[in-house]
Amino acid sequence: MTCIVGIADEKGVWIGGDSASCRGYETRPTQLSKVFKVTTTARETFLIGYTSSFRMGQLLQYRLDLTTPCNGDPLRYLVTTFIEGVRSLFKDAGYATVNNSQESGGSFLMGFRGQLYKVDDDYQVNHMVDGYDATGCGEDYALGVLAALEKLKPEERLRKALEIAAYFSGKVCAPFVVEHLLNEE
Repeated sequence: MTCIVGIADEKGVWIGGDSASCRGYETRPTQLSKVFKVTTTARETFLIGYTSSFRMGQLLQYRLDLTTPCNGDPLRYLVTTFIEGVRSLFKDAGYATVNNSQESGGSFLMGFRGQLYKVDDDYQVNHMVDGYDATGCGEDYALGVLAALEKLKPEERLRKALEIAAYFSGKVCAPFVVEHLLNEE
């Protein structure tokens, strides 16, 4: 279910998401936004767009709290402090899954300090060189649109990517939500 898309440029990070709530062959729009900002006790602000599970998104939105600020390399901070906080949160809330001693969570895009990152269900953090990414069942369609429409403004590009993903995937649907985290924030 879902398509989450993101773009980073010199002004900041934009993340957009659909509103699909899926169960089996059923897809209905939800009122819950899959894209939101979180500011932690350490005064670090993250823009997050998630797929995988509403429970995972709710934990990230309402319970993620980090007390250590980023005082250096943002990627190092994300793969250590941030991911360890997410893993702890998921374990404590009973969300993390363990199969054959391998722990997994879910997939989401994240804007942090002007950059776009992707966290996969094995907790790896990725950072693409072209400044855009997507996740969810509409990911492939959305990436094609993002690559083809590079001249459009970020919000227009994201909305078009979500529209095309919804056209081709029965597990992606409007309304679409786009949020941004400007570099000044």
